[in-house]
Amino acid sequence: MSEHFHEHDLNFDKPREECGVFGIYSAQPNDLAWLTYLGLFALQHRGQEAAGMCVSDGDRFHVEKDLGLVTQVFDERRLDSVRLAGAQVSIGHVRYSTTGSNLRFNAQPLTTRTNKGILGMAHNGNFVNALEVRREMLEEGALFATTNDSEVMLNLIARESRMDLVEATAAAMQRLRGGYACVLMSRSQLLGFRDPHGVRPLVIGQREDGAWVLASEPCALYAIGARLIRDVAPGELVWIDREGLHSLMVEARQPTPCSFEWIYFARSDSQLDGIDTHESRIRMGQQLAREKPVEADIVVPVPDSGIGAAIGYARESGIPFDYGLYKNPYAGRTFIAPTQEARELKVKMKLSPTSAVRGKRVVLVDDSIVRGTTSRQIVNLLRDAGATEVHFRVSSPPITHPCFYGIDTAARKELVASTHSVDEIRDLIGADTLAFISEQGLRKAIGGPGLCSACFTGDYPAGTPLLNDVDKLALEV
Repeated sequence: MSEHFHEHDLNFDKPREECGVFGIYSAQPNDLAWLTYLGLFALQHRGQEAAGMCVSDGDRFHVEKDLGLVTQVFDERRLDSVRLAGAQVSIGHVRYSTTGSNLRFNAQPLTTRTNKGILGMAHNGNFVNALEVRREMLEEGALFATTNDSEVMLNLIARESRMDLVEATAAAMQRLRGGYACVLMSRSQLLGFRDPHGVRPLVIGQREDGAWVLASEPCALYAIGARLIRDVAPGELVWIDREGLHSLMVEARQPTPCSFEWIYFARSDSQLDGIDTHESRIRMGQQLAREKPVEADIVVPVPDSGIGAAIGYARESGIPFDYGLYKNPYAGRTFIAPTQEARELKVKMKLSPTSAVRGKRVVLVDDSIVRGTTSRQIVNLLRDAGATEVHFRVSSPPITHPCFYGIDTAARKELVASTHSVDEIRDLIGADTLAFISEQGLRKAIGGPGLCSACFTGDYPAGTPLLNDVDKLALEV
């Protein structure tokens, strides 16, 4: 994560999105560039720094990528440049830099020439032992063109010269550890694979014309008229060719998908690992109301990510739900604020209180508190608008540890809950009361066989970097 993004992002006090991946294979003639564009647009919430796609017709292999939003990168000219008649396979990526700085050469998909032909890969997540493997490969004479860990996976696949593409990918999966979901393409195949714990999501869909689709979330399937078939299982490798969909279970562990997918990241219309995002957020709010009740007049969400939990809190508590904050839909992520005063004004550009809070005791519901800076400003906005009390409720437990699986939750020293008690955070943000959902309550609300809650507990199910690599990752993330 670059310093620029830390300084100027409008969601300064939020965990940063990961990345979004998309892939499509069609045995029938199709405008795969356009379908990939639509799929990436649906996944834009997962990354706003860069976008790219690769398209192949079985012979040609065209790549376009750059910094910017999907609509900025793929204007009409650029989209036409990757439109190939008879295209069979395409992959795409929206990026938020997790490992590797925010530079154009780190935009994905990455491509490389191998004895298996040209390969392209798009990746969501992090390989926690990527630096360790990269050092070993450099000592053996490997060359790297970028600073991100996706290229390590591509190099591992390329080096297995005696294996076919599926076998080489399975071998690389067994070499790398972490939380990841990837799509990989050759001129005639589309592959998708997910880490053994299923930390990062990946789903399979199909269109009526028979085209197969892989994506980070089902919303990208619906955007191109595909139906959800199933999730890629943890540790599963799937590949698609003219014979259809194939599967190989490479290595499965206890599933521990990232809890923040349901807390914050996934779109509210998505369903991941059989769990509906919107409904799970409502259950979080209901559980939070049971655990941390308070007397108040209205329940107000911090839009948009706090809406589901606020609905649940209102339902369970019987306190009326109301929109006490208006979110400006045009306050995007490109507004640069070079000073602290300007950053504080940014919050007022993005959020403004409505008359609903005047003279009211407010329950303010948000999904998380990372640094506490924005939370304090929102509390002040409500008080200035006439709220008599502000009771802050959070639908995630306190974030006390960094994520090594593809989310930027800031360095540990910047996480307010790692250095302050709940009462101290309450005083810092200026709320009358402050309460977080319990980890047990969160697990109950989301459901499923298991969850990754490393950012709350420090228990990393998919491993951690070597101690001497942690600081390097922190600098790159």
